[in-house]
Amino acid sequence: MKTDRKNNQNGFKHGQMLCPIFLIILCILLCACTGNRDLSVIPVPETENNITGTAINDRYLRFIGEEPNTMDPQCTSGYYTVALNVFDRLVEVETIDGVNVIVPALAESWEISDDGLVYMIHLRQGVTFSNGSPLTASDVKFTLERLLSNPAGRNKDIAMSILGAEAFRNGETETLEGLRIVDDNTIEITLAYPYGPFLACMSTPGASILDEETVTAAGEQSGMMSKSIIGTGPFVFEEWKPGAEITMKKNPTFWGKEAGCEGLRMIFLSGSVSPRLLFENGQVDILDLENVGGDSEYFINGDIYRGLIHSGTRVGITYIALNENIEPLNDVRVRKAMQLALDRNTIMRAIISGRGHVENGIFPHGLLGHNPDLPEIPYDVDEALKLLKEAGYPDGFDVNFCLIYNSSELMHQLVDVVTFMWSKIGIRTKITEMTEDEYIEARQRGELSCYTSTWSADFNDPDNFIYTFFGTPENTANRGLNYSNMDVIQRVQDARAIVDNDKRIAEYQDLEKKIIQEDAAWIPLYSAEHLFVVSERVEGFRVLWNGWSNNRYQNVSLKDSSL
Repeated sequence: MKTDRKNNQNGFKHGQMLCPIFLIILCILLCACTGNRDLSVIPVPETENNITGTAINDRYLRFIGEEPNTMDPQCTSGYYTVALNVFDRLVEVETIDGVNVIVPALAESWEISDDGLVYMIHLRQGVTFSNGSPLTASDVKFTLERLLSNPAGRNKDIAMSILGAEAFRNGETETLEGLRIVDDNTIEITLAYPYGPFLACMSTPGASILDEETVTAAGEQSGMMSKSIIGTGPFVFEEWKPGAEITMKKNPTFWGKEAGCEGLRMIFLSGSVSPRLLFENGQVDILDLENVGGDSEYFINGDIYRGLIHSGTRVGITYIALNENIEPLNDVRVRKAMQLALDRNTIMRAIISGRGHVENGIFPHGLLGHNPDLPEIPYDVDEALKLLKEAGYPDGFDVNFCLIYNSSELMHQLVDVVTFMWSKIGIRTKITEMTEDEYIEARQRGELSCYTSTWSADFNDPDNFIYTFFGTPENTANRGLNYSNMDVIQRVQDARAIVDNDKRIAEYQDLEKKIIQEDAAWIPLYSAEHLFVVSERVEGFRVLWNGWSNNRYQNVSLKDSSL
């Protein structure tokens, strides 16, 4: 899932002349100095949004979210709050002793054949959907088939490894060959090829298990009407007030540990409502600091809320893509020089105040397969100049850096810092902005020389990263990289079928070193911490392992002292 950060950080404007790096850092630090401002003189803005009327001691957990266009888990690739809390999946990912592991959920147990092709899934017995219908293997079969056949589906890749998926998706057959119902509580899933990440795929929100009867009756309105949003999760969908909020209440028949709070209230902001003021006024309990712009420094560095900050690793990587189809980026010496010319520690300090990790490959901190022993890509201007001279560019060259027109100020700052550093080795950068549609089309046509973005984990496996960008000629072209080493691309494909997980991860790590450190196919920058400020009345909140902004709130409770 591509995630472009939307923080509206203050800083120098991207249209101005590039300034020295120490001024950029100074600008960021000055923003943090607003942390001790007196809010008593700042009025709460008038707005039609009814959040200002929310009772402070509401027994529902309150947080800000983006209004979805559907609550159907299969038809969204980003609006996951309802999916994570109203629905369940066959398996989940939990962090145990600092390690992300797959744990049973609706699937109580499973066996995998020695060849890695057949998964015998045993469902947890006695589970019911919130409408009282029992969970059966037929619901699982229906869910996986609908993932492939639903024209509005956004998560087809989850099920593409199942035997017969391609033919079923294309309408060539009415049944999915790889699915067989053994009995009401058992389903056999046969894959077309061994695929190590299969269970990890089953943990994603898009793989949420649906009630066959409910979804079939709702038809195209599935996910749009309250009565069609039926799951087995710790909360029950309650109400959607367009433009205002979505509420979910505790599920009294939930099969697992009951939810810690009476319900959830996801609030949509409109007009000039300030997230910071809503938190300060006690009207929201949890605030994602990625979505508050420069006010994040107020919470992080100020004396009042520093002790209420919760952090976790956002499993994603910010990178610069380099297009090997465009000269001189087709020369590995040029690409390597562009890597060496960047002081990535300084970039991380300037853009995310140093709250993260400099990355040296493809797999970020927190992801299964992350290699902490990967050699560091050094900052070495002299070596970069030497490589450019060897490549025939002693005086540098011109390059075009592309941005989406409405990219955040933070993204513009990142590009400005990068291009300033590149100028030290003679790279003259022209920044071109275009609409998102133009940007994607140009990228897929191979016309973008370089761009920057952030890729966040959809599921906890390195396949979600390396195959997406380097797994096929089509994938690397669609991502604007046009990586040309076909032997490596074939190895990436072959690695997916390695049954021994340790050997599969070792192969991915070897490929990672080859692709990034030897072939310099992209420039890894950093992974960021994911920070939240949490009200004192909240207990049990933990930042999820994943690359999303959404959370599952089953274990979060509200202190009785707030009554």
